[in-house]
Amino acid sequence: MVSWLKDAVFYEIYPQSFNDTNGDGIGDIQGIIEKLDYIKDLGANAIWINPWYDSPFKDAGYDVRNYKLVAPRYGTNEDAKRLFVEASKRDMHIILDLVPGHTSEEHPWFIESGKPIVDADGNEAKNEFSDRYIWSDFWLGSIAGHPYIGGECDRNGTYMLNFFKCQPALNYGFAEPKEKWQMSYQDEEPGKTLEAMMDVMRFWLDMGASGFRVDMADSLVKDDDDKKSCTSKIWHKVREMLDAEYPEAVMVSEWSNPLLAINGAGYHMDFYLNHIGNGYNTLLRDHESEGEDRTYFKKNADGDITRFLTDFIPKYEGTKDKGYISFLTCNHDTPRASRTLDESELKIAYATLLTLPGVPFIYYGDEIGMRYIENLPTKEGGYTRTGTRTPMQWEAYADSSSEGGTAGVGGSSAGDINMGFSTAAPDRLYLPIDPEGPSVREQQARPDSLYNTVKEILRIRHAEKSLNADADFEVILGEKDKPFIYRRGEIVIVVNPSEREMSFEANVLIDALSRSEKTIGLDDRTIYKTGSIDIIEDRLVVSPQCFVMLR
Repeated sequence: MVSWLKDAVFYEIYPQSFNDTNGDGIGDIQGIIEKLDYIKDLGANAIWINPWYDSPFKDAGYDVRNYKLVAPRYGTNEDAKRLFVEASKRDMHIILDLVPGHTSEEHPWFIESGKPIVDADGNEAKNEFSDRYIWSDFWLGSIAGHPYIGGECDRNGTYMLNFFKCQPALNYGFAEPKEKWQMSYQDEEPGKTLEAMMDVMRFWLDMGASGFRVDMADSLVKDDDDKKSCTSKIWHKVREMLDAEYPEAVMVSEWSNPLLAINGAGYHMDFYLNHIGNGYNTLLRDHESEGEDRTYFKKNADGDITRFLTDFIPKYEGTKDKGYISFLTCNHDTPRASRTLDESELKIAYATLLTLPGVPFIYYGDEIGMRYIENLPTKEGGYTRTGTRTPMQWEAYADSSSEGGTAGVGGSSAGDINMGFSTAAPDRLYLPIDPEGPSVREQQARPDSLYNTVKEILRIRHAEKSLNADADFEVILGEKDKPFIYRRGEIVIVVNPSEREMSFEANVLIDALSRSEKTIGLDDRTIYKTGSIDIIEDRLVVSPQCFVMLR
């Protein structure tokens, strides 16, 4: 495994919404550079940046028009180089979003691919990119089982989509071709597609990137039902390239199938995504399933840690020593947890996520409890995801209608109107700010804030090898209506997110701490606590909303 991942904590940046330094209402690379010290001071030492490539932005940059060019609204390739240099000075790593399954319909590859493959005399007229995408062989022919488009190009055929209408599928072949126009994933042309994508990876790794988050990682080979034989083999080729040429570079997959992504496809990490009914979903967002809210970290819900453990433990045991499962506080595709959890609940939720095994990811603004904004009009294909992508809130909101306020553009007061995100007029912002939401300034000033909780947990995480990504993990107590107790190396963690006091046999904790006494002084063993625990007559009493780390 790559050594730097053991102590890595990632911070995800949606560049459009992070920090605008040129006053156009859209975040930029210089804005990221300006906030590197903020991110490092928080405790994150690695960054994942959502797509910054040239794009028509019909899907927020996931429709790539040029893989090797920074979108002008973010800056230049020289700005990207400078960001890598500045991050390296701070011992920070940056991974980029790789979008291997599709491009924009405006990509030069696709424009060339859409040209006729037979000339007026009936002779073959294929070009270098004719087979870079998946095409049927007749303009009215369907592509069974897949979305497709016809009538957009001069080529006599229809082309497969990989997501939106604007995102034609790149050709990595089919698991078992059934039509004459379908290619095997082992054929020459799909192989050229893979080589082109690895060329993109080399370009950014040579510039200073430390790896990639891979979008829709399981979408390459078509009709590959189990993803084991074909798609995984393709990613193994990529891993072999990285191991040989860039041994410190990493990949994390958008797959949420760690047994396959890590064991089968060779990824260093796999995201534990919010899929309804899975273990991660039960922790933060179980209001989306049937009936009552059963979210584990909801203090007044009927949370049950066994539903998380039943899903997570086999995945953890099956990938241990081979790669890492990555927990996210949220990401750009998911409603923020603050949608249903209050600050006290978020503190315990994030403290737990940041001390479980694996490599954690913090979505920008989650450290201050930024809110999910309901019913925002869609922006760049965001739809219901748009409410999670609003501007970072650096400063307290200054109401321009109040005494002393101003709606002027270009001064510090205008920045306050936009909560420090931009000096642009509010109506020019990429998305509107949330004037009633929290700010970094306010959260930093309040000792008991969510921000300071996250910062302290991360300080402890970096100071204690027992909290490294690969440190031992053992569930001590994982039953319904009892505290969740787990061991990380030499550290034992007790969690009670509910609003009810809980108690159980003290020997469970005493044994976990390798002590034989019937009574034990807990204070001298406490590394961190919110809430309290106490031993009373051989019973361990855990207060409501409690998170305690003991050595």
